[in-house]
Amino acid sequence: MTTPVTAPAITRRHFMITVAAGSAAAAWLAAAPARADKAMVDEAMKALIGDATPADGAEIIRLDLPQIAENGNTVPLGVSIDSPMTEDTYVKDVHVFADGNPRPDVISFHFTPKSGLAEASTRMRLAQTQNIVAVAEMSDGKVYMTQAEVKVTIGGCGG
Repeated sequence: MTTPVTAPAITRRHFMITVAAGSAAAAWLAAAPARADKAMVDEAMKALIGDATPADGAEIIRLDLPQIAENGNTVPLGVSIDSPMTEDTYVKDVHVFADGNPRPDVISFHFTPKSGLAEASTRMRLAQTQNIVAVAEMSDGKVYMTQAEVKVTIGGCGG
């Protein structure tokens, strides 16, 4: 002989709590993600380079980015800095920022004179059309900056 198993009865109170929790979770998931802006990029940059004022690096830093990214989920990024990479003069760090992503800092590359060339490439996600900023810190304390706009047709970071 088998004994029937019955599910515990759900009370109205438990049902309402479950519905409220589900609604709150849905609202949280549907909310637009926060986006960085120029002020957040400046703050992140200051955290990395201190009070140094970047000079125009258009002649020194080369950003290899598409003008239009058809999919923001995977945008190729290449950066190279014109430097002899000797013990006396070399690129120490290159920092990349995006002013429309949820977080402004994208990546930092670290170099030494033994690197030979100050070049790196990767892929990044971009949430929307935005400026990509590259900052190069040199061994002599100089800092250079350049930027380029990438137009994103399909968002990558939830956009």
